[in-house]
Amino acid sequence: MTSFIGRRREIDEARARLQQSRLVTLVGPGGVGKTRLAEEVSTRSARAFRDGTRWIDLASVRDPDALPSAAAAAVGVTDQSNRPMVEKIRDHLRSRNMMIVLDNCEHLLDASAAFVLNLLADDPEIRVLATSRERLAVPGEVIFELPPLSTPGPSATYRADELRTFESVALLLERARAVVGELEVTDHNASAIAQLCIQLDGIPLAIELAAVRLRSLSPDQLVRRLDNRFALLNVGNRTDLPRQQTLRALIDWSYDLCSTPERTLWARLSVFPGSFDLEAAEAVCADPTDTVPQAVDVLHVLDQLIAKSLLSVDRSGASPRFTQLMTVREYGQELMHDTGDQDSVYRRHRNHYLERSERYAREWLSPRQSELLAQWRIDHANVMAALDWSLRERALDEAARLAVALRYHWIAGGNLATGRLRLERLLDRLEGRRRERGNVLWVAAWTALIQGDHDGAQKHLDECADIAGRLGDRRLQANHDHWAALHLLFTGKTADAIALFDDAIAVHRATDDPAAMLTAQFQLAMAQAYDGRSDAALATSADVIRVADQHGEQWNKAYALWVASIAHYHRGSPASATDHARQALDIQREFKDKICTALSIEMLAWVAEAEKKVQRSAQLMQAARAVWQRLGTSVAAFGPHIAADSAGAAQRLESVLTASALEELRSPSPSMTIDEAMDLALDNPDANVDDAPRSAADNPLTRREQEVAELIAQGLSNRVVADKLVLSRRTIDGHVERILNKLGLRSRTQVALWLQARRP
Repeated sequence: MTSFIGRRREIDEARARLQQSRLVTLVGPGGVGKTRLAEEVSTRSARAFRDGTRWIDLASVRDPDALPSAAAAAVGVTDQSNRPMVEKIRDHLRSRNMMIVLDNCEHLLDASAAFVLNLLADDPEIRVLATSRERLAVPGEVIFELPPLSTPGPSATYRADELRTFESVALLLERARAVVGELEVTDHNASAIAQLCIQLDGIPLAIELAAVRLRSLSPDQLVRRLDNRFALLNVGNRTDLPRQQTLRALIDWSYDLCSTPERTLWARLSVFPGSFDLEAAEAVCADPTDTVPQAVDVLHVLDQLIAKSLLSVDRSGASPRFTQLMTVREYGQELMHDTGDQDSVYRRHRNHYLERSERYAREWLSPRQSELLAQWRIDHANVMAALDWSLRERALDEAARLAVALRYHWIAGGNLATGRLRLERLLDRLEGRRRERGNVLWVAAWTALIQGDHDGAQKHLDECADIAGRLGDRRLQANHDHWAALHLLFTGKTADAIALFDDAIAVHRATDDPAAMLTAQFQLAMAQAYDGRSDAALATSADVIRVADQHGEQWNKAYALWVASIAHYHRGSPASATDHARQALDIQREFKDKICTALSIEMLAWVAEAEKKVQRSAQLMQAARAVWQRLGTSVAAFGPHIAADSAGAAQRLESVLTASALEELRSPSPSMTIDEAMDLALDNPDANVDDAPRSAADNPLTRREQEVAELIAQGLSNRVVADKLVLSRRTIDGHVERILNKLGLRSRTQVALWLQARRP
C-alpha cells in the first residue's frame, strides 16, 4: 500500500544469496524492514520459480506446535487426513519449484529451524527466505544482516541537495507527505531532518512513526522531543500488528525474548553513548554480585545480544566495536534506572576511561601516537560521558585527572572548543589551591592559547603560578613556565619566550618528562625562527626530530619539520621549505592533527606565492582557510609574526588575482573536508593548475574528477582508485558523488557510457 524506498543494493544482495543457497535468513533489529525487504525480494523473484512464492507469517503464531498448521494454510495444503502436518506439507510441495518466505521467526526459533530442515530435506527445488532477529542455526543457512537505512553523517551544516540522497531522508519525506502534504527538505530545515534520521538510527519503523508526528510538529520541534521518544512515537497504523504500532511495543517484543542475564547486560551496556570494545564491556558491565558475575560471562551474553540483533558489530578496525541503536540504548537506560544500579555502572564506566586515558597519556611519546589519538577519537563519546558524569556528580578530583589526561585529545585531536568548555566548567567547580586545580589551569591555558584567547590564557597562568609557588611544586611550575613562554611567543615577545622556554625545558628534562620537553623544544624553535635566529631554529628542530625518531614518535616531529620550513622560508630556500612542510603534512595523513595540517598548508601556499605559482598558491590558501574554518581558530592565534607572514603572502597573491579568483579565494569552500585539503596540498606540488575545470560548456568535471571518472569506468572500486592516486578513500568517495551529481547520472556504469560517448 506504500511505496518501497531505497534498498537497491540489499535487494540485489539477497537475491544473489538465494541463488547460492537454499536457505537465506534476513536478520536485523526490530523495525529495520526485514519483512518489507522480503516482500520486495519475493515479488521480484517470483518469475524465477515455476510455482511462484508462498508467504508464511509467524507473527501471530504463539505456540510452536501451531507452526505447521499455519504453514499448511499458507502453502495451500488441503489434505484432511490425520497424518502429521509436516508430512502433508512435504507431500504437497514435493517436485515443486517454489520460494517460501518464513516471516518473523525470532519467537519460534526451534520450531522454525525444525520446520525448515524438514522442508528442505526432500524438496531440492524449494528455497526458503526467512526473517528473524536471530539466525535459525540450521546447516547450510546463509545469513544476510540487514542494516538500517543510510543516514547523514555528523556535520556542522547540512545542505538540502546532499540530504536527499540518503534513504532515511527519502523515507521520512515520502511518509510525511501522506499526512502534511508537500514537505520538502530545505537548507532551513535540513539540519533538523538530518538529526531526526540520525537519532532514529535509520530504522524504517521509527521513521514512519515519526513522520506521523509531523502533522502537528515541525522537524525541529520533533527533534527536541525525541528525548522522550517512547511516549512520542506511539501513533502507528491501526492495521499493523500491535508490536508495530508503537516504538515501545516493538522494543518490548525484543525484551520479552531475552533471558534475565541478557536483560541485565542490555541495561548496563546503555551506559555507553557510542561504540565500545570488549575490554570496556567486561570492565564496566561485570559485577560479581548478580546475574553477570564474571568477565567471561559478559562475552557470552554479549554474543547472545548480537545474535538477537540488539547489538551491531563493526569489524572494520583491528578489533571489533559494538554499538547499540539509540532506541535500544534509551530503552536500556530505563531498564538500568529501574534496577537502581546506574550509579555503580556509571562509576565503573568513568573509572575505565579514566584509567585508559591516563595510560594513553603516559604512552604518548611512542610509535603508538597516531593509534592512541585514533582510539581517543573512537572513544570520544565515552570519555565525554565519563567526564560529564563526574562533573555532574561532583567527583571533581577524578574529573580533573581525566580532563588533564585528555590534553592531547583536546589539542592534537582537534577538540579545542569541546575541551575548553569542559576545562572551564571544571574550574568553576574545583575549589582550593591544590595541585589538581593547578594542572587543569595549565591545560586550560594551552587550549585558550591555541584558540587565540591570550587574555583568558594569561588569567589561568597567573593562578597556576600562584598555586605552584604556594605548594613549592617544581613540576607544576615547569608546566606554567612552558605555557607562559608560549603566551609570550604568541604575543610577539620572542626573546622573553626563548629564556622562559629554556627554564621549562631544563626542569622537564630533570623531572623525566620527555614528552613535555620535546613539545617545549619545537615551540622554542618557533620562537627562535621569529626572533631572527634561523640557524638556531634549524638546530633545535633537528634535535627534536632526532629524539622523536629515537622514540618513534610523530607529533612533535611533524611540528619540528614545520618550524624548520619556516626557517628555510625566511632564509630564502623555497625548495627546503616545501620539502619540510610536505614531510610534516605527510605525517598528518595518518595522524590527522588539524593544526599542523593547516599550518603546513599555509607554508606551502606562501612558498607557491613566492615562486609566482599564482593559481597553485590560491588553491592552497583557500584550502588552509577551509581547515582553519573547520578548526574554529586561525593562523593569527599563533602570534603577530606568523600572522604577518600569512597576511603578506595573501596580500601579494591578491594583488595579481582576477576579480573572480579573488572572490573565490575570500570564500573558503564549506564543503572541502580536511582530508581533501590535505590531498590537494600533497598533490602535484609543481603544477601551476592542479584542479581547474575544463571548459564548463564542454565538460563540467575538474581535472581530478575526470581522472577519477576514467578509473571508475574501468571497473575499479573507490578503494583501488584511492590507492592508485595516493588519496584517501573518503576523498574518492566525495569525488564519485560529485561526478554523479554533476552529470546527472545514477550509476558507475552510466559514467562509463558517458565517457565512451565523448571519445572521438
